[in-house]
Amino acid sequence: MKTLKTYSIPFKGLKLGKHQFDYEITDSFFNEFEYSLVKKGKLDCQVELEKQETMLILDFKINGVVDRSCDRCLSEFPETVNVQERQIVKFGEAGQEETDDEIMFLKPHDYELDLSGLIYEYINLAMPLISVCNDEGNTPFCDQEMLDKLNKLSGTEEEEENTEPDPRWAVLKNIK
Repeated sequence: MKTLKTYSIPFKGLKLGKHQFDYEITDSFFNEFEYSLVKKGKLDCQVELEKQETMLILDFKINGVVDRSCDRCLSEFPETVNVQERQIVKFGEAGQEETDDEIMFLKPHDYELDLSGLIYEYINLAMPLISVCNDEGNTPFCDQEMLDKLNKLSGTEEEEENTEPDPRWAVLKNIK
């Protein structure tokens, strides 16, 4: 958790106006989150914080590369991440009618804002649901040997070789 303390902004001492914060996100960041989909990566995160009287407006720009495993051949490949998000943080208690994912609420006695959860969430939401190597079998990352084994075990080759129908099914066709 000590690593995540780096991603906190003490906003109480900041003047009104815009402030820029830059963070480097590496493997140690992802290791802090148990069961993380992303284990390795190198990203740059720029946060522009605009402090106003009653709220904070955060603009996130996250760019970089994370290592993913291909869902088809299980090899590791780099996935490019480009994220631009906005988060609004208001001071005070959340009302029942004000439940929006883009608006967070801080209690009056809070003095800093932890951005690690937001950054982690934005990176994971930027990942595609199904991750596969680009150009199957043609990239240096795609494992052609694994793809050949999967094709062999899938049973599609046997069906092509054996074009004769099973005689047991031929008997059933005569029942009409």
